[in-house]
Amino acid sequence: MKIVKAKDGISYLIPFLLVTSLFFLWGFAHSILDVLNKHFQEILVISKARSGLVQAVVYGGYFLMALPAGYFIKKFGYRKGVVLGLILYALGAFLFIPGGHINSFNFFLLNLFIIGCGLTFLETAANPYVTILGDEKYSASRINFAQSFNGLGWILGPLVGGIIVFDGGDISFPYMIIGIVVTVAALIFMRIPLPELKNNDTLKIQNYSGLWKSTTFTFGVVALFFYVAAQTGINSFFINYITESSLQIDNKTASILLSIGGMGLFMVGRFLGSWAMKYIAPERFLIYYSLGAALCMLLVVIPLGWISISSLFICYFFESIMFPTIFALSLKGLNEQQTKKGSSYLIMSIVGGAIAPVLMGIIGEEKMATGFIVPLLCFVVILVYSIYLGKIKNKTIQL
Repeated sequence: MKIVKAKDGISYLIPFLLVTSLFFLWGFAHSILDVLNKHFQEILVISKARSGLVQAVVYGGYFLMALPAGYFIKKFGYRKGVVLGLILYALGAFLFIPGGHINSFNFFLLNLFIIGCGLTFLETAANPYVTILGDEKYSASRINFAQSFNGLGWILGPLVGGIIVFDGGDISFPYMIIGIVVTVAALIFMRIPLPELKNNDTLKIQNYSGLWKSTTFTFGVVALFFYVAAQTGINSFFINYITESSLQIDNKTASILLSIGGMGLFMVGRFLGSWAMKYIAPERFLIYYSLGAALCMLLVVIPLGWISISSLFICYFFESIMFPTIFALSLKGLNEQQTKKGSSYLIMSIVGGAIAPVLMGIIGEEKMATGFIVPLLCFVVILVYSIYLGKIKNKTIQL
């Protein structure tokens, strides 16, 4: 594979494949939340705003644990960071077994917070690790390829969760299975060492204070905040939007549509983006995709039946490359220690996913379409960021 070919005589293919498997695991963890959101509204009789706490506690875990995770990884390395993340993930998943009997919303939130803390360690370690597993020229393409398997997890989450939960099954069952899978993954990573890499490319910021002097990095943190806010908000209330339309679609059908339609396009977009970025600058790609996503959201806010629903699906395609591309471009030019530190701040920005669902629930309590104004504004911010990146690159080329 060209994007992960050996550098300095070291083969990175096996480490790349191992770390890529983690992207699937947290994709599943995030996407099943969208089923829980609607499920808790009905089973526990709570408002849309309160159900938004499902996402809030997970992404709140990212905010609280990002810096500790970065410090742990800096001190003990990427592999131990991955192992600790998997252990926390498995613990939170297994706690759903007693949670199914207790049937307390607050207890479920505690379980999800623990899972969120585990995912923070995984993402803080895996995202930057993938970007430096080879030539920096292909960093954006490489992380988009790895994140494509994250898209597979996003497909299976609502599919498995929707079929089990909306058919009257026990919510603890899918979490028990994923807990077992994650435990096996942790045992594998305990036994297989990952090479600790040194990123010694020439364009560097020489100290941590300089990290925030880089407008590309600083604006990247802001852009990632708004991207995760948009993505999480859309996923959280996709089922609400579909079931509240005039098309008479039930919860189970809506969850299947989210899985196969929305998340399917999301995964296709990532694989396509990973391939295309070998030929098209990622900055330019980001401009096209953020503009497309903003236009789709505008049509979603204005309820037009199948046109709006189709736009909601297409938006998933345009979202697909945003997170890995923003992440990779924000870290471009940093050395190893700055990459670890910078990735912690980028992971902290995922707290946007804690804010948007609650805000959308409040705005869209009576009419869900109105709540989608929030992701619309988020995509406008990302469009501004992508245009800024394009201008910076053009100036560099001219010099």
